[in-house]
Amino acid sequence: MAHNNDFREHAVMPFKPPFVTDRATHATPRPARRTFLKTLGLASAALTLVPRAWAQASPSTHGTPSTHGTPATRAVYIGTYTAPHTAPGGTETSTAKGIYVFKMNPDNGHLSQIQVLDTDSPSFLAVAPSERFLYSVNELGTDDSGAPLGRVSAYRIDQTTGRLTLLNTRPAHGAWTCHCSVHPSGNHLFAANYGNGTISVYPLLENGEVGELSDQVTLTGNGAGPDGVRQEGAHAHMMVANPGGQHMYGIDLGGDRITTWQFDASAGTLTPGPVPFANVASGSGPRHMVFHPNDTQAYVINELSSTIDVFDVQPERGALIWKQSISTLPENTPFVRPAANPENPGEVPSGTNTTAEIRIHPSGRWLYATNRGMNTIALYTVDQTTGTLRHNGWSDTKGEIPRGMNLDPSGNILYVGNQNSNSIAVFHIDSGTGKLSLSGVQESPVPVDVAFGPVLG
Repeated sequence: MAHNNDFREHAVMPFKPPFVTDRATHATPRPARRTFLKTLGLASAALTLVPRAWAQASPSTHGTPSTHGTPATRAVYIGTYTAPHTAPGGTETSTAKGIYVFKMNPDNGHLSQIQVLDTDSPSFLAVAPSERFLYSVNELGTDDSGAPLGRVSAYRIDQTTGRLTLLNTRPAHGAWTCHCSVHPSGNHLFAANYGNGTISVYPLLENGEVGELSDQVTLTGNGAGPDGVRQEGAHAHMMVANPGGQHMYGIDLGGDRITTWQFDASAGTLTPGPVPFANVASGSGPRHMVFHPNDTQAYVINELSSTIDVFDVQPERGALIWKQSISTLPENTPFVRPAANPENPGEVPSGTNTTAEIRIHPSGRWLYATNRGMNTIALYTVDQTTGTLRHNGWSDTKGEIPRGMNLDPSGNILYVGNQNSNSIAVFHIDSGTGKLSLSGVQESPVPVDVAFGPVLG
């Protein structure tokens, strides 16, 4: 098939031995399961760049007009797992300190560090639509008595410098809080508690602080899937709104299920939708979800099966209608699913693969996914009529365990956090094809999520 040639163009480095990909799925996770590589030293880090600027309006080699905006000097925020915790998929103890704040050079993607804000394991970040506030999870487990320690935190963003100031923090009422999202209205925050399969809802105050818990829901069903090690119970991995904000979708890795809620914005409460859930194939382990900008298709990346499911969306009822399933790996790939290992549930031995993040281009024309183990970004072309996906190549991330990634709002730059290599890969996105070209690799301790802040003065 044509995509095999694309794969040869972006050949991967030889596979390195064993990694661990994700948090253990015990009801009470153990801190000992998380490890890291040594930090390479951010303070003296420099980005190795190809001497080129972004092609802001470069003509397409296929005659398709550019859909990119103009890149700007923005604040970039990097979430991490911090010392003395251990990270899913790591091999040594972390020396990361919290949220790393950078200033982005729009000409080449270079990141200049401007702040490190100390906070416990801010593994996932979300910026308010106003770009005035940043929110993070604090992905912590349980104390000695089994009480959950997960938290959510709010920060004010300085509009001139991008620097952060802590506003407040709240308990997440769950363990291993792994994801947060801000409602499109900017008025509520949702947090997914991986350890106990719950979603917590908070109002956001006018000053940016997180208010008191307004609702908490448990993912539907018993949460158990066929993989007795990774899917022994419910594991909430994400809660996200459709672009219109009428419906919320909870992703349960344990139960192979996407649960749909209707959201009452005035009360800050969730009620089951008219079509309360959709399933993925047994044992897939859904992880994250994105919507096409037109709000008529949704894409779910499955961690355990290394696949993406495409759904049509009925906006009125929030119903998801399955349409396609496609692999994140090349045809005839040597990479296989990791075997269940009760002693190390998240292990990804040599020759195996799991997925992590999924992002869609602002134009809706291309989709990107991270492969952990193969250590690549899988690229897809999105059919603009049907929403279905077609393979468009694979790009080596030049690092190990690419966990989080994100595209800058202009659609010109993709940053990929190589968790186990303590590095951020910087890619230019071709304006006509969506393909990636590596422009440099920056040292940064245990980068696991990327968020974009305001344009800086």
